Amino acid sequence: MSRPIFNPALSRAFSSDVTHDLEPDELVRYSRHIGLNEVGEDGQRRLKQAGILIVGAGGLGSPAALYLAAAGVGRLGIVDFDAVDLSNLQRQILHETSGVGSKKTESARSRLRGINPHVQVDPIDAELTSANALQIIGDYDVVVDGTDNFKTRYLTNDACVLLGRPNVYGSVLRFEGQASVFATADGPCYRCLFREPPPAGLVPSCAEAGVLGVLPGLIGTIQATEAIKLILGVGESLAGRLLLVDALRMTFRTIRLRRDPECPACGTRELKALIDYDEFCGTRRNESVSLHAGVRELAPLELATRMRRADPLDVIDVREPYEWRIARIEGARMIPLGRIGAAVGDLPRDREIVLYCHHGVRSRAAAEFLASQGFDGVWNLSGGIDRWSAEVDPTVPTY
Repeated sequence: MSRPIFNPALSRAFSSDVTHDLEPDELVRYSRHIGLNEVGEDGQRRLKQAGILIVGAGGLGSPAALYLAAAGVGRLGIVDFDAVDLSNLQRQILHETSGVGSKKTESARSRLRGINPHVQVDPIDAELTSANALQIIGDYDVVVDGTDNFKTRYLTNDACVLLGRPNVYGSVLRFEGQASVFATADGPCYRCLFREPPPAGLVPSCAEAGVLGVLPGLIGTIQATEAIKLILGVGESLAGRLLLVDALRMTFRTIRLRRDPECPACGTRELKALIDYDEFCGTRRNESVSLHAGVRELAPLELATRMRRADPLDVIDVREPYEWRIARIEGARMIPLGRIGAAVGDLPRDREIVLYCHHGVRSRAAAEFLASQGFDGVWNLSGGIDRWSAEVDPTVPTY
């Protein structure tokens, strides 16, 4: 049996108002835990004394938070700066229809307190950045990574390595999921697997590629299991192993991972401070930028300005018909990505063409294809219609 990783002195330092003895109703509530030799009363007290930070109250964070609260983890931190959206409810079971529009952190706190009033829930309504990550993560014993973007995933990993906090990792896309435990004393970190963040737009998000709604529940529950095992110091964790789940075939397999001695985070330790990854994983700039020969990124505010001036533009939506019915940019026309090749002969070569999709990934592929076909002045709308809604027209629904 491995030793527990949590630091009782640290836990007491930030949870001095919590009484760690089990109350009579807690003995009843956790009786199925206490009956396990691997847990018992001492283990349940250890859970009550522990603090776990969940980064992201979305598809992965939802089941993880629900089960960690039910298990009696004494303190749960929930980091998220987003609001509940109707499109979240297909998989983010922490939130309810009545909570659409509210802050995810407040929705999470209400739900978790309803599940277990003995749990202290810390809603942290903020974006995790290089300026606050060490302070936020340093207050907890274990981190559950429920992020859905690379910039926060790398930031979480780097902070966990610097602070010596185990990082319970999970990710999902379409019908496949992954889980592991990174940044333990002897195990690898996320950078040992993927050294640097991918270029912006190379890997589609769940919003672009879709995700089976129950899959985050499966992976998030595995993350909760790993976090509990780490606190209790029982069993064999996923540290040094990557669990791969294929929900379509319902197969589970593991790949052995080793710490990379050349890893800048946990190997050479050359990474001494945190940085933000906006330049790698996306751009917030309002100016247009070069992408490819004949293809440029156009910021939503600039497109809005050019449309108001009635510049000669052909704005094309490359999403699917069902997405067009949800939201669209006025003045655009729809040509789904799969039909772009057949439509080449009908597209104007004497006008600039602006293509957009949900977040800019599919439209970038369409723009590069048109550039390869000899079209000049092809633009990709940076951030897609989602960014258009945020920066230009909030009446356009998000999904």
